[in-house]
Amino acid sequence: MRLRRDISPDAIYYRREGDAPVDSEAMLKVEELKKYFPLRTGMLASVLWKKQEYVRAVDGITFHLANREILGLVGESGCGKTTTGRTILRLTEPTGGRIYFEGVDLASIRKSELKAIRRKVQMIFQDPYESLNPRRTVAETVGQSIDIHHLAKDDGEKETMIKKMLEEVELKPPEEFMGCYPHVLSGGQRQRVAIARALVLQPKLVVADEPASMLDVSTRSGILKVIMKLRDELGISVIYITHDLATTRYICDRFAVMYLGKIVELGNTDNVLENPLHPYTRALISAVPVPDPTLKRVREKIPGEAPSPVNPPPGCRFHTRCPSARPECSRQEPMLEQFEDGHLVACIRARP
Repeated sequence: MRLRRDISPDAIYYRREGDAPVDSEAMLKVEELKKYFPLRTGMLASVLWKKQEYVRAVDGITFHLANREILGLVGESGCGKTTTGRTILRLTEPTGGRIYFEGVDLASIRKSELKAIRRKVQMIFQDPYESLNPRRTVAETVGQSIDIHHLAKDDGEKETMIKKMLEEVELKPPEEFMGCYPHVLSGGQRQRVAIARALVLQPKLVVADEPASMLDVSTRSGILKVIMKLRDELGISVIYITHDLATTRYICDRFAVMYLGKIVELGNTDNVLENPLHPYTRALISAVPVPDPTLKRVREKIPGEAPSPVNPPPGCRFHTRCPSARPECSRQEPMLEQFEDGHLVACIRARP
């Protein structure tokens, strides 16, 4: 087995090449997904303006996810990554668009029909300290999902399923953890319990919302290895939400860069990192520190702050901060176009 050595600002990772081939068939298709949050205003303002304003958290994004694929969603805080993941799972109701999961449009089915879908789609939340009930033991937390979906015939089978899943997430021996409450566990152990709770149902799609961002370096590497291992063994597909490009290169097959509710670049992880076409992507990559004092790189700085998602600028949403903006960038909104095999970018300057 051939290994590729990836140097990140935190650690040295080894990524396997050739393992767990990604199926070409898309199991998830997202088309023009939108999520607008109404902006609350005072009574006087609503009377004078007579117009409801919205925060355009996700504003018409399109992508697909193949079987056994890990797709990253990358961008700075407030770009709409987490809202995208929550909206796909209907934890947040979409404003518009289509979400096709195995041919079923999740955006249009009734809430009463969602229970059957919940077993197939699960979410790993960012904060392991807040996502676990402090009054429930590890066995009760993991076993709750089994009870809700009636997966075990009796208590013996339920206990066997819990122990097996705890072993899968590297909580060994499972007997030592089943009776523990969250407050006696470390951050990494809590996150492993959260992963076990999501995967005990054997879902086909998992949305992982920055599952390692609150953990230290050594624990972070272990959590990412667990996710990749379970992808290989269980054949799940993962949407990996993060702001860390170093872990993106380690874990993702493809990734999409989001800015102000839009996808501005999408493609194979290595292709995008080695040949970024959008100026925002180049700036993000140049900001990642490299643990080599002899290496000299030109830092591409992004001036100013991101515009308000309530009133996004016309044309390209990045043109107010782009050092290479042209006059037409403020008039014409670029669409995602394919420039190489599977490499898409929304930028007028990237056109040949």
